[in-house]
Amino acid sequence: MLRVGVFGVGHLGKFHLNNWKEINGVKIVGFFDPNNDNANQVIEQYGLKRYMDEEKLMDACDIIDVITPTDHHFSICMQAIRKGKHVFVEKPLAHTIKEGRDLVNMVKEANIKMQVGHVERFNPAFLAIKDLNVNPMFIEVHRLAQFNPRGTEVSVILDLMIHDIDIILSLVKSDVKNISANGVAVMTNTPDIANVRIEFNNGCVANLTSSRISMKKMRKMRLFQPNSYIGIDFLEKKTEIIKLKQPNDTNVFSFDIETQTGKKTIAIANPVIQSENAIKLELESFVSAILNNTQTVVSEIDGFLAMEVAHQILEKISSTSILV
Repeated sequence: MLRVGVFGVGHLGKFHLNNWKEINGVKIVGFFDPNNDNANQVIEQYGLKRYMDEEKLMDACDIIDVITPTDHHFSICMQAIRKGKHVFVEKPLAHTIKEGRDLVNMVKEANIKMQVGHVERFNPAFLAIKDLNVNPMFIEVHRLAQFNPRGTEVSVILDLMIHDIDIILSLVKSDVKNISANGVAVMTNTPDIANVRIEFNNGCVANLTSSRISMKKMRKMRLFQPNSYIGIDFLEKKTEIIKLKQPNDTNVFSFDIETQTGKKTIAIANPVIQSENAIKLELESFVSAILNNTQTVVSEIDGFLAMEVAHQILEKISSTSILV
């Protein structure tokens, strides 16, 4: 039985508590949260023990789940790793590049498992393309959200766009060549809306737009590659694939078109999307990596690479006159 200690039981922390309770082979030992309102709610609703000492909770656990504000990630993760505990930490991995790099090195030396909470990797709409040959050469992303004061201690880049940065880095097997970016601070002191262009060494280009001051919600990614187009709607959990039909294609809608090179048959497929809980899936995958001594789906290195690109974007934005 793996013992779990949860650090941070605010809005997202309660989602984690609900899902840990549903995972076999796991027991929640207790939680740490300096906020009395959060703590009292959890004690009343879940009957869990509140620890007032961080180290005592760590000592009682095998797994530390960190869902605190980003600027607390490093100190908690560092203590846990030094104690040889496995760590699940919400994105972004850390507050600064140095902190992120230090955590990566510490994990390697401690030989423990760490997973970063890039939950969109487990979105059923994204999982629907895991068996496809994905080699995008152009990517277009829109992630829009209505304003919510929660999470505004970091920019829209580290709050929202980092989800898509991680997805893109997992799909494009090439190093970043160049980044162009601009952003505007509208409601907070950091960028609330941003547009970014990432160019990769293999020729792929990704255009990303993220906003947390939109009137409507949107989480869409479009992948364009030779002979096919893939549309992923992370919010509505829908996936669409349009491509040139192959002889072995089944369960697709197809039609013919005339092109300069002759008649082509276009196939449209809408993969069946499983009704899955992405947070539960990511926590289960973490437990599986510990029990089977396998690589975590979103490793500390993945988390670091995503935040490294995010910080490069922030540097580009800060060098422009748009951010005020």
